[in-house]
Amino acid sequence: MSHRYDTRTTIFSPEGRLYQVEYAMEAISHAGTCLGILAKDGILLAAEKKHVAKLLDQSSAAEKIYKLDDHVACGVAGITADANILVNSLRQSAQRHLLTFQTPIPIENLVTLVCDTKQAYTQFGGLRPFGTALLFMGWDKHYGFQLYQSDPSGNFGGWKAACIGANSQAAESILKTEYSEDCTLKEALLLAVKVLNKTMDSASLTSDKLEFATLSRQGTETVFSVMKPEAVQELLNEGEAIRKQEEEAEKAKKEARERARKE
Repeated sequence: MSHRYDTRTTIFSPEGRLYQVEYAMEAISHAGTCLGILAKDGILLAAEKKHVAKLLDQSSAAEKIYKLDDHVACGVAGITADANILVNSLRQSAQRHLLTFQTPIPIENLVTLVCDTKQAYTQFGGLRPFGTALLFMGWDKHYGFQLYQSDPSGNFGGWKAACIGANSQAAESILKTEYSEDCTLKEALLLAVKVLNKTMDSASLTSDKLEFATLSRQGTETVFSVMKPEAVQELLNEGEAIRKQEEEAEKAKKEARERARKE
């Protein structure tokens, strides 16, 4: 039945659904994972590089995480070409606000602007929805550190931890049980490694498959930093060591319970 209603973005099905928008969301569910975690002293974004080309020049440069202004950045999942259009628009909006009001744009205002654009592409004929979802991390003097997620429909919301892309539901299930509001940025990084290790379709995590970026405060300055491959690999090694310790502890508890049962 859906093929009768999915030829136009503006046609509702009898159930009140817009299939083209749902198809865009489905495309994102097959894209590389992007994860965001809010800590008390900063925010992090972690993104999966779905395709790694050894012959690509400057392969260590960020591919899925973009700086929008000094106080805000975003991670993307989905069609990169669509994301580039939205990223350029976001950067222009941020600079336009700064030029007009002489103050950095509030994070929610920036998210609202791009979501208005996304929603317009679901409302008019001759257009298709943007096939990309975004995670925003930023800081402002009124609300501090903030994490937002937006999808192709133009909907958005604030989150403490969120995931978009492949296996996002499994990742969010782990975050619900493991996340703590009092966690530090270092603890959030290790949690991100743990989540990605359990949800990514890869036997082992390596620095050439992942990108990590953090946003923190140093005095009166907001600092955005993309971790270098060496730092990412060191973080992954630390996360792997913790995982092995947890497995050994769980194995020891299981053996102890088994001995107690036999006695």
